Amino acid sequence: MTGTEHGPEHGPVGGEQAIKAARAAAEGLSERSYSPGFGNEHSSEAVPGALPQGRNSPQRAPLGLYAEQLSGTAFTEPRRANRRSWLYRIRPSAAHPPFRRIANGALRAAPFTESVPDPNRLRWDPLPEPPEGTDFVDGLWTVGGNGDVTQRAGMAVHLYAANSPMSRRVFSDADGELLIVPERGGLLLRTEFGLLAVRPGQVALLPRGVRFRVELLDPSVRGYVCENYGQPFVLPDLGPIGANGLANARDFLAPVAAYEDVEGPVEVVGKFCGNLWSATYDHSPLDVVAWHGNHVPYVYDLHRFNVIGSISFDHPDPSIFTVLTSPSDTPGLAGVDFVVFAPRWLVGEDTFRPPYFHRNVMSEYMGLIEGAYDAKAAGEGGFVPGGGSLHNMMSAHGPDRDTFEKASAAELRPQKLEDGLAFMFETRWPITVTEQARTAEHLQRDYDRVWQGLERHFRP
Repeated sequence: MTGTEHGPEHGPVGGEQAIKAARAAAEGLSERSYSPGFGNEHSSEAVPGALPQGRNSPQRAPLGLYAEQLSGTAFTEPRRANRRSWLYRIRPSAAHPPFRRIANGALRAAPFTESVPDPNRLRWDPLPEPPEGTDFVDGLWTVGGNGDVTQRAGMAVHLYAANSPMSRRVFSDADGELLIVPERGGLLLRTEFGLLAVRPGQVALLPRGVRFRVELLDPSVRGYVCENYGQPFVLPDLGPIGANGLANARDFLAPVAAYEDVEGPVEVVGKFCGNLWSATYDHSPLDVVAWHGNHVPYVYDLHRFNVIGSISFDHPDPSIFTVLTSPSDTPGLAGVDFVVFAPRWLVGEDTFRPPYFHRNVMSEYMGLIEGAYDAKAAGEGGFVPGGGSLHNMMSAHGPDRDTFEKASAAELRPQKLEDGLAFMFETRWPITVTEQARTAEHLQRDYDRVWQGLERHFRP
């Protein structure tokens, strides 16, 4: 497949002009502009003849390009798990000056040692608006996480809020892959592999080590990020569900090749073992003219999730809503699951239809993209889009008092839940919150009140 060459003489500019340019690029992306299929061996060239045929590293790569492999897994991992892509670029990635440490801002990484794991239920309002001129990298704000980046185990939960594009700036993460979940405003992701447009209701998955720049489709943007340190996300096995259902592989869209041939200073920021490092290149590293492989970024529309549910009785376990999973060394126990609560019908008979009261060995961070969540009241002081809640392992949680009373008395007609899109990052280990999250002004310090007043109904 062929993408469009883009090589601006100067880097992106700020303000309305940058938004217009990003929107124009995003509007040019239709489904035909992507390569569909999760885990496929994709191939793409922005210039005909740039992709070698029959070999990966010829003595002289076509068009004077450099051949380079990007490995997301070890060479010797099983073929079914191996992730790698071959890139054919104007300059090799090795052509750069030394990196230097820069400030991490509000970005944190595992191991999280600023505070101790907290068994209390926590909930936050949306992240406050950032100062003017804040781009995606500067706008990252860490809630917490687990594991250890140096051991490639665990995950982190971040929020982002930005009002400026990454002008002549590129980012990559050696610590893990990034799952970006926009809640307000759209993003244009210019990656080494090409362009991805991602808007609220969609997610973008950026593999470990892939370089990208974030431009804005709206004056201000906000959302969530799951940083997965462990094994790459895969589609979950379906078991008794069969061959179809949940997230369909063909609905994941990879970019097609589109490159920048830009001279002049470009700051490349890399996250390495928890810290940010920076080097100033004399060219854009987004200069890949052709590529092939399966270590690639994707965009996915959450509204295409094929919800499976009960058509008789009882609320199914939330695992039935898993979009992506990062396997661990224990079968069935995920390092992190990405779960979506999408619009769906509820028809269970003699059934309490919202999510049940629960204590779980897994830890759950939940966010809200739009509308309301069926187990939590919305509105001021409630669970609102852009907010988040954390229920660590064995922390008792479930529907709030108002939801319980309404659902217990509701007439059980077929009911369509269509005013809401929520998600969950679920992980095998406790999530230790950062000090900034533990003391944040937007932390709801009276969250426990939602379960107060649940009356005694026992009648022996």
